[in-house]
Amino acid sequence: MRLATLRGDGRTSAARIDGETCTEIPGHSDLGTLLAHPHWQEVARNARGPQHPLAAAEFATLLPHPSKVLCTGLNYRAHISEMGRELPTHPTLFAKFADTLTGPYDPVVAVPEDPELDWEGELAVVIGEFAHHVDAADAHRHIAGYTVANDISMRGWQNRTTEWLQGKIWARSTPVGPYLVTPDGFDRDQATLRTTVNGAVMQQHPIADLLFTPEHLIAYISTILPLRPGDLVLTGTPGGVGHARTPRHHLQPGDHVTVSIDGLGHTSTPIVAPSPGT
Repeated sequence: MRLATLRGDGRTSAARIDGETCTEIPGHSDLGTLLAHPHWQEVARNARGPQHPLAAAEFATLLPHPSKVLCTGLNYRAHISEMGRELPTHPTLFAKFADTLTGPYDPVVAVPEDPELDWEGELAVVIGEFAHHVDAADAHRHIAGYTVANDISMRGWQNRTTEWLQGKIWARSTPVGPYLVTPDGFDRDQATLRTTVNGAVMQQHPIADLLFTPEHLIAYISTILPLRPGDLVLTGTPGGVGHARTPRHHLQPGDHVTVSIDGLGHTSTPIVAPSPGT
């Protein structure tokens, strides 16, 4: 099953995607409110709201109000190697906030405060059931589905200190979507992540090469604090980021960055110049 949050006519709505048709899910203004329902899968499957052609759909932020967004750094062997680090024994975690998220096709502003704008294509996990002190063997039960994310990073600010947070949380800088795909519709062991900039492939790597799996991450994070329906866990990026290239390659106004994962769709992000006076 594919689910999304659509916008139009001054409102948003959770929706189910069947082939080339979007069916609104009445009573749920976004995917987060749907996932909060204890029987969200049944509600989504049985929805009979207004229908729209997929080609005309406008996708909003997939989960506009998650209680938390937890991200993983250095979780693909190739990326760890290109950054000159040893394989970690525990996940490297940092947080984002709801204000950081944006729609899968929305523009991202190349902020004047940091010219070192970089891409990070990622698989993201959406929590579908409350998880606290969950074992890795049971963690799959708490996954609502998977989606695509681009952890666009301001490298100059990120590297000002040893803490990454300040380079990762700029407003409306993290495209997510377009869909949540339930686990029965996604084979992550066979999927490949690709990131292109202006059509040129920058990242291409199998999801199966993740060092810490989604189940491991859910178990690890839920030891620290509870995960709630609608929360997001970003699993990290593979090799090929711009900041690690020689010479370095940073995003500029006019660039277009696309992240795709087999079976999940893609985000497509124009990089735009800041408005005058901002």
